[in-house]
Amino acid sequence: MNPDSASGFTTRAVHVARGYSGTTGAVMPPVYLTATFAHGNPDGFDYTRSGNPNFRLLQDSVAALEGARFATCFASGVSAMTAVVSSLKSGDLVLAEENLYGATYRLFERVFAKFGVQVRYLDLADAAHWSEITRTRPALVWLESPTNPLLKVLDIAGLSRVAAGVGTPVLVDNTFASPYLQRPLELGATLSLASTTKYLNGHSDCLGGVVATNDPAWQEKLLLAQKALGLQPSPFDAWLTARGQRTLALRMERHCATALALAAWLESRRGVRRVRYPFLPSHPQHALARRQMRGGSGILVAELDCPAEPALEFCRRLRLFTLAESLGGVESLVCHPASMTHASIPAAVRRRVGLSDSLVRFSVGIEDFEDLRADVDRALTEVLG
Repeated sequence: MNPDSASGFTTRAVHVARGYSGTTGAVMPPVYLTATFAHGNPDGFDYTRSGNPNFRLLQDSVAALEGARFATCFASGVSAMTAVVSSLKSGDLVLAEENLYGATYRLFERVFAKFGVQVRYLDLADAAHWSEITRTRPALVWLESPTNPLLKVLDIAGLSRVAAGVGTPVLVDNTFASPYLQRPLELGATLSLASTTKYLNGHSDCLGGVVATNDPAWQEKLLLAQKALGLQPSPFDAWLTARGQRTLALRMERHCATALALAAWLESRRGVRRVRYPFLPSHPQHALARRQMRGGSGILVAELDCPAEPALEFCRRLRLFTLAESLGGVESLVCHPASMTHASIPAAVRRRVGLSDSLVRFSVGIEDFEDLRADVDRALTEVLG
């Protein structure tokens, strides 16, 4: 079956990433563990660095879920970022949301800055700063929504309209939301990027990245980067991601429901200064999140009423939340951003954007809510009393 665009989300997720069954009738596609292909084959493959059946199936599936004409898969989320930024030239300006994933900041400041790509960081949740897009006419506007780790929600449609007025493309890192909850291209963005390592795969067993677009020129640039820079994933990782993506809707529904319940409980828990979760009424962009997203996702952050070391000790004492980087798997994880995912960002910059040393990020899995709540409650009591 090859469902059309009118089919439901999960129907597309289950059926698009299938094919190449040949004469076997295999319901699930095999893994094409080959480096090269016989010249002149009907499907046009030549060398896995520039294409593989598992890449094509994953890319078709992601495009169908993102509502995109094209998608290109990469070896990791950072590989996907590298593919985009490598298309820029020396002297180009990127206007970026100030609260970014630490590896994105590192890529800009320690890699591409050497080649003359300039990045300016702004609080793009504040519409007063949008005029900088019109004034500076940057080569690219770089957004995350929700942001990592502060979960700011940015007005993708509004920012995209302003950028379109000066011909500037907009990239949205959609990792925290996934295409089930939010589709940036439908909101006016040019590029929708994700680390497929997270929710799209959902099982913490492989790395990957993807960029979706409706723009043929951008698609050409992305395919060139995949091939010329060697940014392609392994066929097996592409197969695992396509496999995991089939259950994306089911998993996201559970992640969202449990994370919202845990966030609401944490707001009233002694020892917690504040909680951020997009679908909590207390979130600064709650109304926008409700309008722009289908659910609040499985990530929540809590600022504990303590210094950095007790906050980290709280993380260590959790039993059902593994202290680890990454997110979006079926298992719950906890992270101390200041010493882990965002440690590469200077402390002064972290403080300026509101990322305190007592902030803890939870990636809520699909376990039972009461078990997760009890685990958090016990660890808080042990550390904070």
